[in-house]
Amino acid sequence: MKRLWLNVVAFLLVVTVNILSNALPFNGQTAGEISNRLNVLFTPAGYVFSIWSLIYLLLGVWIIRQFPKSRRNLPIYQDTSTLFILSCLLNSAWLILWHYEYFVVTVAVMLGLLLTLIALYKKVEISDPGFFDRLPFSIYLGWVSVATIANISYVLVDLGWDGFGLSDITWTIIMLVVATLLAIWFNLANRDRVFPLVFVWAFIGIGVRNMEEYSYVSYVAYSLAAVILIMTVLVRGRAKK
Repeated sequence: MKRLWLNVVAFLLVVTVNILSNALPFNGQTAGEISNRLNVLFTPAGYVFSIWSLIYLLLGVWIIRQFPKSRRNLPIYQDTSTLFILSCLLNSAWLILWHYEYFVVTVAVMLGLLLTLIALYKKVEISDPGFFDRLPFSIYLGWVSVATIANISYVLVDLGWDGFGLSDITWTIIMLVVATLLAIWFNLANRDRVFPLVFVWAFIGIGVRNMEEYSYVSYVAYSLAAVILIMTVLVRGRAKK
Protein backbone atom coordinates (compact mmCIF):
# COMPACT_ATOMS: atom_id res chain seq x y z
CA MET A 1 0.00 0.00 0.00
CA LYS A 2 2.91 2.33 0.75
CA ARG A 3 4.18 1.84 -2.80
CA LEU A 4 0.78 2.79 -4.20
CA TRP A 5 0.61 6.03 -2.24
CA LEU A 6 4.13 6.95 -3.31
CA ASN A 7 2.97 6.53 -6.90
CA VAL A 8 -0.03 8.75 -6.19
CA VAL A 9 2.13 11.47 -4.60
CA ALA A 10 4.62 11.38 -7.47
CA PHE A 11 1.81 11.62 -10.01
CA LEU A 12 0.15 14.54 -8.21
CA LEU A 13 3.53 16.28 -8.01
CA VAL A 14 4.17 16.19 -11.75
CA VAL A 15 0.61 17.24 -12.58
CA THR A 16 0.78 20.12 -10.09
CA VAL A 17 4.15 21.33 -11.38
CA ASN A 18 2.78 21.17 -14.92
CA ILE A 19 -0.28 23.23 -14.05
CA LEU A 20 1.67 25.81 -12.05
CA SER A 21 4.35 26.14 -14.72
CA ASN A 22 1.79 27.70 -17.03
CA ALA A 23 -0.69 29.14 -14.53
CA LEU A 24 1.83 31.26 -12.60
CA PRO A 25 3.93 30.87 -14.84
CA PHE A 26 7.41 29.97 -13.59
CA ASN A 27 9.95 32.73 -14.23
CA GLY A 28 7.20 34.83 -15.80
CA GLN A 29 7.05 32.87 -19.06
CA THR A 30 5.18 29.86 -20.37
CA ALA A 31 6.86 26.86 -21.97
CA GLY A 32 5.34 27.83 -25.32
CA GLU A 33 6.72 31.37 -25.13
CA ILE A 34 10.20 30.00 -24.55
CA SER A 35 9.83 27.48 -27.34
CA ASN A 36 8.65 30.11 -29.83
CA ARG A 37 11.57 32.39 -29.04
CA LEU A 38 13.80 30.48 -31.46
CA ASN A 39 12.94 29.23 -34.92
CA VAL A 40 13.51 25.49 -34.50
CA LEU A 41 11.97 23.74 -37.48
CA PHE A 42 11.51 20.41 -35.69
CA THR A 43 9.20 22.04 -33.15
CA PRO A 44 5.51 21.15 -33.76
CA ALA A 45 2.61 23.62 -33.72
CA GLY A 46 1.40 24.59 -30.27
CA TYR A 47 -1.76 22.46 -30.32
CA VAL A 48 0.37 19.28 -30.58
CA PHE A 49 1.54 19.73 -26.98
CA SER A 50 -2.01 19.05 -25.79
CA ILE A 51 -0.91 15.42 -25.89
CA TRP A 52 0.39 15.99 -22.36
CA SER A 53 -3.21 16.15 -21.16
CA LEU A 54 -3.86 12.72 -22.65
CA ILE A 55 -0.66 11.33 -21.15
CA TYR A 56 -1.52 12.55 -17.66
CA LEU A 57 -5.10 11.33 -18.00
CA LEU A 58 -3.91 7.83 -18.94
CA LEU A 59 -1.31 7.81 -16.17
CA GLY A 60 -4.07 8.78 -13.74
CA VAL A 61 -6.18 5.85 -14.95
CA TRP A 62 -3.12 3.60 -14.60
CA ILE A 63 -2.80 4.72 -10.97
CA ILE A 64 -6.51 4.18 -10.25
CA ARG A 65 -6.30 0.65 -11.67
CA GLN A 66 -3.88 -0.19 -8.85
CA PHE A 67 -6.34 0.49 -6.05
CA PRO A 68 -8.39 -2.76 -6.08
CA LYS A 69 -6.84 -5.31 -3.73
CA SER A 70 -6.91 -7.90 -6.48
CA ARG A 71 -4.57 -5.77 -8.61
CA ARG A 72 -2.54 -3.84 -6.06
CA ASN A 73 0.29 -6.36 -5.80
CA LEU A 74 0.53 -7.41 -9.41
CA PRO A 75 4.11 -7.56 -10.74
CA ILE A 76 3.41 -4.83 -13.30
CA TYR A 77 2.91 -2.35 -10.45
CA GLN A 78 5.51 -3.66 -8.04
CA ASP A 79 8.26 -3.79 -10.66
CA THR A 80 7.58 -0.37 -12.16
CA SER A 81 6.95 1.74 -9.07
CA THR A 82 10.49 3.06 -8.60
CA LEU A 83 10.86 3.90 -12.28
CA PHE A 84 7.45 5.57 -12.37
CA ILE A 85 8.32 7.78 -9.40
CA LEU A 86 11.67 8.64 -10.98
CA SER A 87 9.94 9.58 -14.25
CA CYS A 88 7.64 11.97 -12.38
CA LEU A 89 10.59 13.60 -10.61
CA LEU A 90 12.55 14.01 -13.84
CA ASN A 91 9.51 15.40 -15.66
CA SER A 92 8.96 17.96 -12.89
CA ALA A 93 12.65 18.89 -12.81
CA TRP A 94 12.70 19.38 -16.59
CA LEU A 95 9.80 21.81 -16.45
CA ILE A 96 11.44 23.95 -13.77
CA LEU A 97 14.82 23.95 -15.53
CA TRP A 98 13.20 24.84 -18.87
CA HIS A 99 11.32 27.78 -17.44
CA TYR A 100 14.45 29.11 -15.76
CA GLU A 101 16.38 28.64 -19.02
CA TYR A 102 18.92 26.05 -17.93
CA PHE A 103 18.65 24.67 -21.44
CA VAL A 104 21.81 22.55 -21.54
CA VAL A 105 20.82 20.87 -18.28
CA THR A 106 17.34 20.17 -19.66
CA VAL A 107 18.93 17.94 -22.31
CA ALA A 108 20.55 15.78 -19.63
CA VAL A 109 17.29 15.59 -17.68
CA MET A 110 15.29 14.80 -20.82
CA LEU A 111 17.70 12.01 -21.74
CA GLY A 112 17.36 10.69 -18.18
CA LEU A 113 13.56 10.74 -18.55
CA LEU A 114 13.81 8.97 -21.91
CA LEU A 115 16.03 6.21 -20.50
CA THR A 116 13.76 5.86 -17.46
CA LEU A 117 10.69 5.44 -19.67
CA ILE A 118 12.50 2.89 -21.85
CA ALA A 119 13.32 0.87 -18.74
CA LEU A 120 9.75 1.30 -17.46
CA TYR A 121 8.30 0.20 -20.80
CA LYS A 122 10.48 -2.91 -20.75
CA LYS A 123 9.30 -3.73 -17.22
CA VAL A 124 5.71 -3.39 -18.36
CA GLU A 125 6.40 -5.63 -21.35
CA ILE A 126 7.90 -8.35 -19.15
CA SER A 127 4.69 -8.46 -17.13
CA ASP A 128 2.73 -9.51 -20.25
CA PRO A 129 0.44 -6.47 -20.05
CA GLY A 130 -3.04 -5.88 -21.33
CA PHE A 131 -3.77 -3.02 -23.73
CA PHE A 132 -4.60 -0.46 -21.02
CA ASP A 133 -1.57 -1.46 -18.97
CA ARG A 134 0.77 -0.56 -21.81
CA LEU A 135 -1.17 2.29 -23.45
CA PRO A 136 -0.01 5.16 -21.16
CA PHE A 137 3.64 4.29 -21.60
CA SER A 138 3.42 3.71 -25.34
CA ILE A 139 2.19 7.30 -25.74
CA TYR A 140 4.47 8.72 -23.03
CA LEU A 141 7.60 7.08 -24.45
CA GLY A 142 6.64 8.01 -27.99
CA TRP A 143 6.15 11.65 -27.09
CA VAL A 144 9.32 11.92 -25.00
CA SER A 145 11.24 10.37 -27.90
CA VAL A 146 10.02 13.20 -30.15
CA ALA A 147 10.49 15.78 -27.41
CA THR A 148 14.09 14.70 -26.87
CA ILE A 149 14.94 15.44 -30.50
CA ALA A 150 13.14 18.79 -30.29
CA ASN A 151 14.87 19.63 -27.00
CA ILE A 152 18.34 18.91 -28.39
CA SER A 153 17.52 20.87 -31.55
CA TYR A 154 16.46 23.88 -29.50
CA VAL A 155 19.60 23.84 -27.39
CA LEU A 156 21.86 23.56 -30.43
CA VAL A 157 20.16 26.56 -32.04
CA ASP A 158 20.40 28.47 -28.76
CA LEU A 159 24.14 27.74 -28.60
CA GLY A 160 24.59 28.93 -32.17
CA TRP A 161 25.75 25.59 -33.58
CA ASP A 162 26.51 25.88 -37.28
CA GLY A 163 25.29 22.38 -38.17
CA PHE A 164 28.60 21.41 -39.83
CA GLY A 165 27.66 23.74 -42.65
CA LEU A 166 24.31 22.08 -43.35
CA SER A 167 21.17 24.20 -43.42
CA ASP A 168 18.40 24.06 -40.82
CA ILE A 169 16.12 22.55 -43.44
CA THR A 170 18.58 19.75 -44.19
CA TRP A 171 19.04 18.92 -40.52
CA THR A 172 15.30 18.95 -39.91
CA ILE A 173 14.73 16.50 -42.76
CA ILE A 174 17.52 14.27 -41.43
CA MET A 175 15.90 14.27 -37.99
CA LEU A 176 12.49 13.53 -39.48
CA VAL A 177 13.90 10.54 -41.37
CA VAL A 178 15.72 9.25 -38.27
CA ALA A 179 12.54 9.65 -36.19
CA THR A 180 10.57 7.82 -38.87
CA LEU A 181 12.98 4.89 -38.82
CA LEU A 182 12.75 4.82 -35.02
CA ALA A 183 8.94 4.74 -35.08
CA ILE A 184 8.85 1.94 -37.67
CA TRP A 185 11.55 -0.09 -35.93
CA PHE A 186 9.82 0.20 -32.56
CA ASN A 187 6.54 -0.92 -34.07
CA LEU A 188 8.14 -3.93 -35.73
CA ALA A 189 10.10 -4.88 -32.61
CA ASN A 190 7.27 -4.50 -30.10
CA ARG A 191 4.10 -4.88 -32.18
CA ASP A 192 3.03 -1.59 -30.62
CA ARG A 193 0.74 0.38 -32.93
CA VAL A 194 0.25 3.25 -30.49
CA PHE A 195 3.89 4.37 -30.22
CA PRO A 196 4.29 5.26 -33.94
CA LEU A 197 0.97 7.12 -34.00
CA VAL A 198 2.52 9.66 -31.63
CA PHE A 199 5.10 10.39 -34.33
CA VAL A 200 2.32 10.84 -36.89
CA TRP A 201 0.68 13.36 -34.55
CA ALA A 202 3.97 15.23 -34.04
CA PHE A 203 4.95 15.21 -37.74
CA ILE A 204 1.60 16.67 -38.80
CA GLY A 205 2.15 19.40 -36.20
CA ILE A 206 5.63 20.08 -37.58
CA GLY A 207 4.10 20.36 -41.03
CA VAL A 208 1.42 22.78 -39.84
CA ARG A 209 3.96 25.01 -38.08
CA ASN A 210 6.33 25.26 -41.05
CA MET A 211 3.89 25.43 -43.97
CA GLU A 212 4.07 29.19 -44.55
CA GLU A 213 7.83 29.72 -44.42
CA TYR A 214 9.30 26.25 -44.98
CA SER A 215 6.75 24.40 -47.06
CA TYR A 216 9.34 21.83 -48.22
CA VAL A 217 9.85 20.74 -44.61
CA SER A 218 6.08 20.50 -44.24
CA TYR A 219 5.69 18.29 -47.28
CA VAL A 220 8.45 15.98 -46.05
CA ALA A 221 6.86 15.84 -42.58
CA TYR A 222 3.43 15.03 -44.04
CA SER A 223 4.90 12.38 -46.37
CA LEU A 224 6.81 10.66 -43.59
CA ALA A 225 3.75 10.80 -41.34
CA ALA A 226 1.88 8.95 -44.09
CA VAL A 227 4.68 6.37 -44.33
CA ILE A 228 4.54 5.73 -40.58
CA LEU A 229 0.76 5.48 -40.66
CA ILE A 230 0.81 2.97 -43.52
CA MET A 231 3.45 0.86 -41.79
CA THR A 232 1.44 1.00 -38.57
CA VAL A 233 -1.62 -0.33 -40.36
CA LEU A 234 0.34 -3.05 -42.15
CA VAL A 235 2.18 -4.37 -39.09
CA ARG A 236 0.01 -6.72 -37.11
CA GLY A 237 -0.57 -5.50 -33.58
CA ARG A 238 -0.45 -7.56 -30.44
CA ALA A 239 -3.56 -9.45 -29.53
CA LYS A 240 -5.76 -7.53 -27.12
CA LYS A 241 -6.54 -8.79 -23.64
